[in-house]
Amino acid sequence: MAPPSPPPSSASAPISRHLRLWLRRRGRVGAAGATFAVALLAAALLLTLSYYASAPLASEDSSSGRSPALVGLTLVRGAQEKGALCLDGSAPGYHLQRGSGTGSQSWLIHLEGGGWCRNLKSCASRQRSILGSSRYMERQIEFTGILSDDKSQNPDFYNWNKVKIRYCDGASFSGDVRDELQNGTRFFFRGQRIWEAVMNELVFKGMRKAKQAFLTGCSAGGLATYIHCDAFRALLPKDSRVKCLADGGFFLDVEDIAGTRTMRSFYSDVVRLQGLREKFSNCNSNLEPGQCFFPREVVKHIVNPVFILNPAYDAWQVQHALAPESSDPHHSWLDCRLDIAKCSSEQLEILQGFRKELHDAISEVKQKRDWGFYINSCFVHCQSLNSLTWHSPTSPRVNNKSIAEAVGDWFFDRREVKEIDCEYPCNPTCHNLAFVKPFKI
Repeated sequence: MAPPSPPPSSASAPISRHLRLWLRRRGRVGAAGATFAVALLAAALLLTLSYYASAPLASEDSSSGRSPALVGLTLVRGAQEKGALCLDGSAPGYHLQRGSGTGSQSWLIHLEGGGWCRNLKSCASRQRSILGSSRYMERQIEFTGILSDDKSQNPDFYNWNKVKIRYCDGASFSGDVRDELQNGTRFFFRGQRIWEAVMNELVFKGMRKAKQAFLTGCSAGGLATYIHCDAFRALLPKDSRVKCLADGGFFLDVEDIAGTRTMRSFYSDVVRLQGLREKFSNCNSNLEPGQCFFPREVVKHIVNPVFILNPAYDAWQVQHALAPESSDPHHSWLDCRLDIAKCSSEQLEILQGFRKELHDAISEVKQKRDWGFYINSCFVHCQSLNSLTWHSPTSPRVNNKSIAEAVGDWFFDRREVKEIDCEYPCNPTCHNLAFVKPFKI
């Protein structure tokens, strides 16, 4: 018998024992700051590799006072026959909110994030959570940020058909391993089939007639957006406007503070475990398996226009790619990893080098006229699902544009958007995260 579904708030309960988030804002105090601090405290409950950006980060839109819409979970029909299954063999799911008026033939699809599992032990752990089984998924979730139906919070996409696809395969919706038995235990590495099954249902439900469509994703879902962008374009009418947005998904292949390529090793394990090498057959055969999973390689082959939304000092990457605990035995980076305001001058210099690595990695994108990017200098991770960082009176801004304004300008071709912020700590509008203790993988 399947365990009962937890209430909407319970997904973050285990994390609340480990994390708290405080607001660091310069020059603003009072009610607005307090409201923002409370909202972002909820965000911290989701900031682990497993839960990063897997749910909305704010419970109320501070600009309108409106509660976000609650949208029910739909499980994929015939998932067993299609082989489109979560890690534990349960049916995958998604949340669909129908559009209205001028947005009734427009579709915004969001791919949920939540890291990856690199071995059978970590994948087995996911089988008993919302990241590996629909048995544990909330039956209703809030739609905020880019998914909001509030025009004041989401001016360009509020009345579109909006879908959030739940993430339960552990490899950015990419694996397709036929064998179910792994060391005597059943694992379903079927992310590619999940993608196809959900897309087929959405096409049947009206997406095939879309006049415009937007594929978005956050964190591991952002990486999935790069991977599936062209396939998404192929599903839609040729005369429709179709673009993609990857939020916090540009993971870098960098040496960490000990000179080790931690993320490359991690990705290599994921690629081997879920048989992804064939999926990246156009990747240079001389590269290590994990290298082909990085966005820098994936974007080389994308034809459809993509918008890169990324912080220059990605909080998750600083903690797990640049300065992981395994490479810091003396804990000299502990304070800096928790709070960028506590970094020493030498550590900040390394962080500025990390920022330069991101700029170098997107160098090819800078030459693509129909692509866009918004790189702010904040110590955060995903920003599009948070109503306060997406579009609000206190949103982070670059060249006086909120993220929502910049993305809308780019999607509708109102202007070219290629925004790169100045170096930390130049931007006083950033909402930088600060942690009490490191979050665990």
